[in-house]
Amino acid sequence: MVIGPWSIVLYSVRRSPELETKGTEKTAYKWSERNKVMARIIKTIEIEGQPAVVLFDTGAVYSYVRSSLVRDAPRRAMTPPTRVGLGGRDIEIRELCFVQGKIEGLDFLADAVPVDDVGRADGHTLDALIGALTMERWEIRLDPKSGTLDLEGLRRREFTEF
Repeated sequence: MVIGPWSIVLYSVRRSPELETKGTEKTAYKWSERNKVMARIIKTIEIEGQPAVVLFDTGAVYSYVRSSLVRDAPRRAMTPPTRVGLGGRDIEIRELCFVQGKIEGLDFLADAVPVDDVGRADGHTLDALIGALTMERWEIRLDPKSGTLDLEGLRRREFTEF
């Protein structure tokens, strides 16, 4: 399974006159490689004490992790189940697990959806995908232009809730 660029980051696009449809509200755009302004952020971090190749994705609400990495992690059934699209396929979220990880040596906790296969991105087989909820909780910010993470929230470990 390959995760498409439309599901991960925003790209600037150039109008392609040959694809425009006049007289309707829909306008098609053609994506051009030279118009790409952001890159995916893929890092090796630690999940449950094991190295994991992870995609940081602000376009995903949930975090997803390969089931084999979180065999012993506490789980909670999700009732009723929720359906989501992940990497071009539909999955049903039936449970969440609670995982511990480290990014550049900084500890974090997250709830994640255990899945058999997270997918591939930029030639990497992914072990996990860190979604917006986890990044927001820990104030992890992405700089897609430079391909780096701002981990100031994890370093500071002080948060304002109200």
